[in-house]
Amino acid sequence: TDNVALSGETIDYGPCAFMEAYAPGTVFSSIDHQGRYSYANQPLILGWNMAKLAESLLPLMEDADRAVEVLNDRLSGVEDLYHAEWLAVMREKLALHGAQDGDADLATGFLAAMEGQGADWTLAFRRLAEAASGDVTPLRALFADPVRLDLWLPLWRARLREDAADHLRAVNPLIIPRNHLVEQALQAAEQGDLAPFTALLAQITDPFTDRPGREAFSLPAPSGFGDYVTFCGT
Repeated sequence: TDNVALSGETIDYGPCAFMEAYAPGTVFSSIDHQGRYSYANQPLILGWNMAKLAESLLPLMEDADRAVEVLNDRLSGVEDLYHAEWLAVMREKLALHGAQDGDADLATGFLAAMEGQGADWTLAFRRLAEAASGDVTPLRALFADPVRLDLWLPLWRARLREDAADHLRAVNPLIIPRNHLVEQALQAAEQGDLAPFTALLAQITDPFTDRPGREAFSLPAPSGFGDYVTFCGT
């Protein structure tokens, strides 16, 4: 959906799962031992997938040589298009005012501050709303060591739109279908109990609203949940 697309959550297509602690090498598929479909590798794998689609179309073309030329021309623009769309989404997620040349560095600076800190991707973007209003404590609490975050925050504040706090709450979800909650719902459903599924569905269909009682659906998996693995066809 548009909401999920704007949220920026990581979806590993094939097996689907959501990244919690930000890590560029995040991968969930049980067969992806080399990180082929990792979060950081998505732009490259998109280009590869498009190239394979183009190859499959060649037998349908009357002039194969001309077709190769045209398709290569189209494929050459995939990387730039991906990065342009990524930056457009990040400008929204960071509530930046307009567009400036340094915005890509600002966006990657926030990711660099999160990397290796155990900072939850969804909550980090969500808690930017409090930071935009002057309260950085909830955001800093997500970071094991917020030194790099503290250096980044003034640069970010200098680029904020006027309605930043409201905008951030409108585009960054509080609730996503977290992996451990989906697993709980599936396991209960297999036993004939659809109550966890119904409860989770009610929450994720209203992902942006702040209200009491949503904590169990907004927090990352407990420490005992372990590494999450998905399997093709599930």
